[in-house]
Amino acid sequence: MSARVICAGLGAGTILATSLAANAAGDGFGLHITERNEDDPRMWYYRFQTDQIGWAPAVNVLLPSDYHTSGRTYPVLYLLHGGNQDFIAFDNLGVRDWTAGKPIIVVMPDGGKAGWYSNPVSTNVGPRNWENFHLNQLIPWVDANFRTYAEFAGRAVSGFSMGGFGALKYTAKYYGHFASVSAHSGPASVRRDSGLVVHWANVSSAAVDLAGGTIYGAPAWDEARVTADNPIENLERYRGKRIFLVAGTSPSPDPFDYANETQVLAGQREFRAALDNANIPHTAYEDPGGHMVRPNRMLEDLEGILAHLKKA
Repeated sequence: MSARVICAGLGAGTILATSLAANAAGDGFGLHITERNEDDPRMWYYRFQTDQIGWAPAVNVLLPSDYHTSGRTYPVLYLLHGGNQDFIAFDNLGVRDWTAGKPIIVVMPDGGKAGWYSNPVSTNVGPRNWENFHLNQLIPWVDANFRTYAEFAGRAVSGFSMGGFGALKYTAKYYGHFASVSAHSGPASVRRDSGLVVHWANVSSAAVDLAGGTIYGAPAWDEARVTADNPIENLERYRGKRIFLVAGTSPSPDPFDYANETQVLAGQREFRAALDNANIPHTAYEDPGGHMVRPNRMLEDLEGILAHLKKA
């Protein structure tokens, strides 16, 4: 059924440093590490050279507090940032505090300022294949370098805004990858209102990331690609998975905030109605405010992810 709410010493330091070095990650799966920082016990940073992206994308891997001493294997959350953000967005928002003491690895990759978690139809700046980078390179790299459950029951994906769309898209399109999906102010229906989300993906990517290239093609869309990426057109691929949705009901008069969250709310309502009609359980919230990350919903989402995934 649908749950819906409307409304110390030198010796110790030396041992730790040795332990961290012994667990350092390496190259593989088409990824060559060009920068790294594994000094922090929890937040490890990497930047890669890859033939799928024309610049060097980065990732933050947030480890559980006991990762270096427990020997346990952990579930993984892939946390996807929104438009005009990057891989550090959730660190700035407080993800270290949200996950303190929680037995889960959180992977936060670059997705482009307007990459839309897609392989674009056209680009004038070289490769920007974010979908290939995440699904074919980054996930197997993470599983090879960290103690993860490399299986459906051990993975969740969540995101904000553009990242919420990416989470919904990846979960349906790559059916056996993620047991839980969450969209925080993420669009769930891209063809509604004459395809407003598709048009925005094309316009924003052309302006910010692709120098006139587009995600879905213009003036004619690649219709098969739009259908494959559109959550509401792939309902059955969400069956048997945890679904968590959040949208705002009162965006500010700011045109960006108003346009974004008005479209998100309408699309999520359409998606939820379709899930209800298909008897696919989901949890959904409509909260006051506009297009933003709500820490209380992130914390609730994390608890739900931990309850749903395979335990560490």
